[in-house]
Amino acid sequence: MRARQLTAAAAALLLATSTLAACTGDRAPAPAPAPVPAPPTITTGDVRPYDRDTVRDGGTLRWAVDAVPATLNVYQPAATADSALLAHALYPSLFRPDEHGRPVADPDYLVAAESTPPGRRPQVITYRLNPKAVWSDGTPFSAADFTAQRAALSGPDTAYTSTRPAGYGLIDSIEQGADPAEVKVVLRQPYADWRALFSPLYPAARTATATAFNQPLTGTGQVTAGPYAVAGYDPEGGRVTLGRNPLWWGDPAKADRIDFLAAPPEQRLDGLDQDRLDIAPLTAAVDRAGVLSGASPDASPSASPTVSGTATPTPAAAPPAAVPEAAVRELRRAEALPGVTVHRAAAPSLTQLTLNAAHEPLTDPAVRAALGLAVDRRRIADAALTPLGLVAAPLGSHLLTADQDGYRDNGPAAAPADVSRLLDEAGWRRPTDDGTRTKDGKDLALTLLIPAGSATALRTADALTADLAESGIAVRPVTAPAETFVQDHLATGDYELAVFSWPAGSNPATEQRPVYAKPRPDPDGVLEAGTNFARAGTEEIDRLFDRAAAELDLDARLALLQEADTRIWQLGHSVPLYQRPDLVGVRSGVVGAGAWGFGWPRFQDIGWAGGEQSPEATPSAW
Repeated sequence: MRARQLTAAAAALLLATSTLAACTGDRAPAPAPAPVPAPPTITTGDVRPYDRDTVRDGGTLRWAVDAVPATLNVYQPAATADSALLAHALYPSLFRPDEHGRPVADPDYLVAAESTPPGRRPQVITYRLNPKAVWSDGTPFSAADFTAQRAALSGPDTAYTSTRPAGYGLIDSIEQGADPAEVKVVLRQPYADWRALFSPLYPAARTATATAFNQPLTGTGQVTAGPYAVAGYDPEGGRVTLGRNPLWWGDPAKADRIDFLAAPPEQRLDGLDQDRLDIAPLTAAVDRAGVLSGASPDASPSASPTVSGTATPTPAAAPPAAVPEAAVRELRRAEALPGVTVHRAAAPSLTQLTLNAAHEPLTDPAVRAALGLAVDRRRIADAALTPLGLVAAPLGSHLLTADQDGYRDNGPAAAPADVSRLLDEAGWRRPTDDGTRTKDGKDLALTLLIPAGSATALRTADALTADLAESGIAVRPVTAPAETFVQDHLATGDYELAVFSWPAGSNPATEQRPVYAKPRPDPDGVLEAGTNFARAGTEEIDRLFDRAAAELDLDARLALLQEADTRIWQLGHSVPLYQRPDLVGVRSGVVGAGAWGFGWPRFQDIGWAGGEQSPEATPSAW
């Protein structure tokens, strides 16, 4: 799913939830039409290395999800992170990300793939499909599947209700190559992120018409092409059951079945403790324990008009100590569960402090630059991540995580002057050494919007408040619930400062561009910010993203992205803070599971270690 849409749940809870993106990467070794080797032993994120020969055949895995997804078509607006998770087990993705987010061809589906070299027009991508690959109805993969999906996702036909992922609109033609296993895709202009296309790929019958595409992809009997097939789909009972695909041509799936159980975060530790779950994302259970357990949550802000006509959150009471304390207790409980290991990783998610450049006094670039310099990112990362047992690694890029190729901390290039000088020259003077700066009788006081009930967000807010106070900038944290965080605040500009996370991908030239694109006026003359919630952008930054998106040479593309990131720093758009934490509880004896980071589960390998007993299949207790 390539759209850069940020839903309310995604924005407000990315600090507190565990998700699997349905995105693929863009940075891989120079493509060549050579056979793709078998995948190496998995060490992605916090997944213990294993040999699939030690995983016994048979058994059932019980895996906690937020809800039974309304669709398994990740390109439909109703798709969720759980849709993407199941799609990885059911549908082909020609490329899958490695532990650093680099796309690697999946040999189960691709023998080889190559693109014409940089500088040659038009760009032609040649896919050599695995000749053994067939849909679950026995139909071989073909150019028809590619053609139908391109028509559904390219945009011209508005009858298709789609998220319109990037790249499909650039495709000029698709045709069969030298034989049915070869597919040639011609692009009208260079597209660096070509490996993200057709990942996942759906059968032509599901995408060839708008009627078929728009239908929710649910239930048994679906045509799939992964190691598993849908054996049961029970939204009311909160269960999706996957069973082995009898036509699967790759390494046989180890587990007989996987039960995905809708389990609320507050019940997941009990589920692990009472032997009702084997794999359970725990980030939300720990981070929001103070709210989920019934402790007094933060007061939610209300909106009220101001003189300028912009609504601002009414400051809440001081964040209750119950929230972070409850999170610490819940983490200790998770770590003490017998027969359960808590896996930890830095998620592929960029947490940042966003500055609303349309709101006084942040309309002044000097104030935004000073504020960015005043933030001690190491201190913030320590406050947010150390209590969770993670390395307190500050983030220095708006576009890349620390373990991605080309990562560089561009913060030092943001502004050469010190904080005091910038604020003094902007007219914000400090009456005393430890007082709040003032200008024209007004204090330099800002509100900081954070997700309600998130212990990580509260610790981040406390550290930011202390940081900025040292420079004479007063900050008051306010909260908003997930349901209104984006729609009522970020999207409307009803905030001054805000902390939330963006999903990180391997293709920032296309994925991150909307976050930093210069706002444009709509036909009525109203400035349309889209997902650039900071409402700050420049033509130069837009051009750098566009050039990077069309640059097929990896080194040249990274150079353009570094320049774009430096310009974003200098603009005072936002301040990168850290990667969102990811916690996953896994029962002892389960092999191949944990916190995957950029990677995806290799479902055919996940199962029970030899000699371990898997649970008997039982009705869902959720």
